[in-house]
Amino acid sequence: MPSPWSRPTVSPETSGLLIARAHEELIAGNDDRRLDDVRALVKDSWRRSLASLVGPEGLPSLDLASDELEAYRRAHPLAGVMDMIRALLLPGTAEESGVVVAVGDAAGRLLWVEGDRHIRALTGDMGFVAGANWAEDAVGTSAPGTALTLDRSVQIRGAEHFNRLVQPWSCTAAPVHDPETRRLLGVIDVTGGPEAVTPQAQLLVDATARAIESEILVARLRAQQAPPPKRSTPSRAVLRVLARDRAVLEAGGATAELSARHAEILLLLAVHREGLSAEALSEAVYGHAAVETLRPEMVRLRRALVPIAPRLVPASRPYRLPDGLETDAQHVLSLLDRGAHRVALAAYAGPVLPESDAPGVAEVRESVRSALREALIAEAGVDVLLAYADIADARDDEEVLRLCLRMLPARSPKRAGLVARLERLERLERLERLERLERLERLERLERE
Repeated sequence: MPSPWSRPTVSPETSGLLIARAHEELIAGNDDRRLDDVRALVKDSWRRSLASLVGPEGLPSLDLASDELEAYRRAHPLAGVMDMIRALLLPGTAEESGVVVAVGDAAGRLLWVEGDRHIRALTGDMGFVAGANWAEDAVGTSAPGTALTLDRSVQIRGAEHFNRLVQPWSCTAAPVHDPETRRLLGVIDVTGGPEAVTPQAQLLVDATARAIESEILVARLRAQQAPPPKRSTPSRAVLRVLARDRAVLEAGGATAELSARHAEILLLLAVHREGLSAEALSEAVYGHAAVETLRPEMVRLRRALVPIAPRLVPASRPYRLPDGLETDAQHVLSLLDRGAHRVALAAYAGPVLPESDAPGVAEVRESVRSALREALIAEAGVDVLLAYADIADARDDEEVLRLCLRMLPARSPKRAGLVARLERLERLERLERLERLERLERLERLERE
């Protein structure tokens, strides 16, 4: 079946350049006459965004981490209609549909983001990923957030977005209500190019929202309105290890700084959820089998965890954590998996426990660093790649610098700085080669003497 997202035959009502200029004047606090040409719906949303102190270039917050997201969306009322949404909005080959379809909850948090693989990679750079908060008071004017605010279907074209990072895209969204109580359940959104904001697109998204509500009602009648099972939502524990010599554990509202050794052990047990034998854990911590050294350290770790995180006290044979422990390092990897390259880069504060020489920690450190580098080189846009080239891990990465140079337009003012950095690296390499040659010559002279 062909995709319904054909190119539009009409141009936007108002020039995108005019709207962009009006947006800049509003951000600057000027009462510019161009604002009179901006749609009232958009203008009012811009002003609400300013009142909520939304930044014009900020990234959305990731309100739901991977484990939390999975549990939450399994229990969400829209989970049971996802197949219908895919069938109506992403027929045929969804990954080549030319649009992205997002489904969010009533608070504006995206729960599912599916559709065109290429578009998802690009929109992921601005944080349009599952778990992100796209409410209007979080990221400003956008179809999903504004549709929830106004409780009606909305189309936002390019420059009408409040956030500059979102302005390359256009979107149509419609709220979804409980068919009996009319309580707001969530929102469905279609994001892409101009084809996402045609009149036909709005009709299709509105019709999909009504079909979803009807399907929810039918499903309830079939189930004879059986009440949903109660579910517990214990607070999650997080271990922060990026750019820290002493990790910080957050659990149950409490925060505690750990010793270097305890941080290493907790990190390794968090990464190896299936558990590690005493021999394997001691190898990963000390670099050799040192079970007799490890055992008293585990006793001290258990003692330290009891008052702050009793659910994390390690069990034995094998050593393992009885409850889940997330780490900020694994959070970066989760963001990369979701295509949120810009958000992942922002979350990457630095290397994992940089001062640790534990072999297992060094392996985790390198895996996170290389995963970030490879994902950005393979899929990120030039703006994200340039930002990556400025962090310590990539500042002298010749491959990254040359890739940025290839991706930039020929007349970009940023090219000069990249060329200067590459020339400096080449000079350093020449100096190193000369120093190696001089050392070799000195050795040869000494041998001859």
